[in-house]
Order: sequence, then C-alpha cells, then structure tokens
Amino acid sequence: MAVEIERKFLVKSECFKKFAYKKVRIIQGYLSSVPERTVRVRIRDEKGFLTIKGISCESGLSRYEWEKEISVNEAKELLSICQPGVIDKTRYLVAQDKHTYEVDEFYGENIGLTVAEVELTAEDETFTTPEWLAEEVTGDVKYYNSMLMSNPFTKW
Repeated sequence: MAVEIERKFLVKSECFKKFAYKKVRIIQGYLSSVPERTVRVRIRDEKGFLTIKGISCESGLSRYEWEKEISVNEAKELLSICQPGVIDKTRYLVAQDKHTYEVDEFYGENIGLTVAEVELTAEDETFTTPEWLAEEVTGDVKYYNSMLMSNPFTKW
C-alpha cells in the first residue's frame, strides 16, 4: 500500500516563483469527497489522472494514495460527472535542499489562496522551510482540495 506523507503551509509572498523550476496548470474534480476515500480526476497539462486517497491519520501527515494515468479524453468525461465545484490552479515546483515544494496558486472561487506542500519519507523527517512559507496547516481539512471545491476560500 502506498502512503503519502506531507506537510502543508500557507504561502505569504510570491517570491517562490523566482525559484520555481517548473509550473503546470491543473484542473480537477471529485467523484467522491468523503474523508474516508476521496476519488479525484485531474488534468495536468496534457495528461489525465485518477487518484484515490484514504482518510488521513490523526496528525493529518499521512494517508493511503493510489494514482493511475488515464487519457485526457477519459479525464474530461469523468470531470463531466464529478461533484459540483472545480479546482483550478497552477502548481509550481520549487527545489529546497533535498526536497521539492509543490506550491499551488488557486484561481476561480479559491483565488487569493496559495499553499505549499512538501512530501516526506517519514513523519519525523527534517526539512528546510523557505522564507516565503507562513503558518503550517497540515491536517486542517478546510485546506484540502476536496473541501475547497465545496467551501471555497473566497466564501470564508
């Protein structure tokens, strides 16, 4: 079973963009957004993906994750039957020492929100926090993409 371990932070400035080595546009929707199992459909640039995630552990740091690449046409078909609400964002990849931060700048009803995630190999792994990070929101469900679709940032 694949386990995803990550920490999530708010981002306080756009200076991360000058360190980004790649950026991709992401459109995604959810076939299921219940915490026990989210089923996500995503188009990332010109590729489609279907992802299933299990419920997070108590700390919010880790959870089961399974992902499979599908065709863009299949992803578009699945997006048409997803729950209401779409996540639209640009993801920037920023190298920081031996880690890569995935920084998501949201659009649409989540405009104004920018979060960064860093994947780890263990829950107690140390990592460097760049100056552009703000407060940690790991485990705060309102920042989960599946929640942002039904309770967008602009409505908080």
